Amino acid sequence: MSTFAPCNSGSGPYGDAAVRARMVDFLGGPPLDHATALFVVGRGLSDGMETGPLAPGELTALLDRGFEVSRSLWDRRSLVVDLDMEYVNFDFPGEAYLNPERSFGLQRPVVRAVRHLLAEHGIRPLHVLTGRGHHFLWQVDMRSLAFRRLSRLGRVPDSLRHRYARPHPPGAMAVPFEVGRAFAGLGLVMEHLGHRIRDLAEPESAIPVELAELSTNRPARGRELVVVDLSEYGDGLSLRHVAIPFTRYLKPYRNRGVVGAHVSRWVPMTWVIPSPDGPEPEALGVMRSETRVVQLARSARTEIPDQASGMVDLVASYEASPLARAHDLFFSAEHDPPTQWHRTYDRTSLESLPPCARRVLERPNDLLLRPGGILKVVRALLDLGWHPRHIAGLVRSKYERDHGWGFRWFRDDASARADYYVRLFFGMIALGRSPRDELHCPAGLAPEECRSAGCGPPA
Repeated sequence: MSTFAPCNSGSGPYGDAAVRARMVDFLGGPPLDHATALFVVGRGLSDGMETGPLAPGELTALLDRGFEVSRSLWDRRSLVVDLDMEYVNFDFPGEAYLNPERSFGLQRPVVRAVRHLLAEHGIRPLHVLTGRGHHFLWQVDMRSLAFRRLSRLGRVPDSLRHRYARPHPPGAMAVPFEVGRAFAGLGLVMEHLGHRIRDLAEPESAIPVELAELSTNRPARGRELVVVDLSEYGDGLSLRHVAIPFTRYLKPYRNRGVVGAHVSRWVPMTWVIPSPDGPEPEALGVMRSETRVVQLARSARTEIPDQASGMVDLVASYEASPLARAHDLFFSAEHDPPTQWHRTYDRTSLESLPPCARRVLERPNDLLLRPGGILKVVRALLDLGWHPRHIAGLVRSKYERDHGWGFRWFRDDASARADYYVRLFFGMIALGRSPRDELHCPAGLAPEECRSAGCGPPA
């Protein structure tokens, strides 16, 4: 078994012309200097080894350093759609890397559901495999009807709109208002698609399927689930990026403190690849073989396909859905303005809340960063008759108060993040698809006590 070894431009797949050409295709080239991606980001073996947004022309320099490289979702010509899913194990985070055949096998019902539903709408995505899951990608031309309909759907909070209007690196370009609004509309449609994927896949799935990282059970192999991860739609478009096919997958090494140093030492080098034809076990073999990765680059396609016509149908499906009505209700109110928080959100009585929810609001850093912590607050306040948008306003107010957040909310938009998670969980509850969560009780209660106190779902 081969373990991590440094890479440079003259060795391994990074030194192969076909591999680099496929990367440029994914960036919206050739030529590289005219790629449609706004930026690329490089990551090394530790959290400190990460570049800021760089011009696509810096791709070669990043590869020369052996970095894992990703491209921006922000694009000059299209709205890039990314559907991300992966295996998660709370108790054994290294399980996906040590037993990839099993972790990918557990995702097959969800992959089948994704393929079926996208085909139903006439969408043919680029399918990419990472070290622990899948990305399905397509794009929507900004001149298309689908783009205009997404833009009409989108609601962008004022704080994020002001961020979009600022110059962004690397080219000091602002995010056009219509583009930011279309990305927000896309987030609503992807929630709808996520619900349908979960409903279709879960009856065939051996482990839970969720739309957020919620700790759901504790079987023999740990608390594990498949996450259809839509969280990128809770951030600004200018912040999010996705791994480029044929890049190295360095997450198990970068996260050795989470997965365990022993895991990162024994996980062979893995490469992000476009899904090849043939059975899945064969694909996993390709991902861990430099020779086969290079061979795949000779024949693979990595251009992100335009699927604007299929998106019109998917948008129409969302607009006719009960979730769209729930979203209308969510957006029927506004957050209280920050100038009023000292008279409104700051005076929220915590004594009327169940112990878990009270504890989350008392210690928001880091309990209110965890999806399970937000879910407990959403459930408790909905039961007390709160409007869901004001629940999001309360969460935002905690984010924007001094709870030791450091620079987190200078980079991320607190309003957009609060809206996303509260809206996601409110939509699930409103549609009767209440998410399950067995997060360790912040108040120290046993699971049965936690449920009886009103913190969690019924047993």
